[in-house]
Amino acid sequence: MPDHLGAQIASVLVFGALGLALFAVAFVVIIMIIKHVPLSVRKEIEQDHNTALAIIIASMILGISVIVAAAIHG
Repeated sequence: MPDHLGAQIASVLVFGALGLALFAVAFVVIIMIIKHVPLSVRKEIEQDHNTALAIIIASMILGISVIVAAAIHG
């Protein structure tokens, strides 16, 4: 049983790191796509309090997280 536990912990760490790396890559791609839009996302959310844009960005992040989690889980 202890051998199984060590393998499971190692598996969790590897897949967790892989999931975080995939999420980071997807987040960078989203930021690169948004940079081509003629508006400043930071200005729109922080200064103009554009709640709709904040919800869209948050939903994209959650969507990517669900996809990465499902891909890792199998």
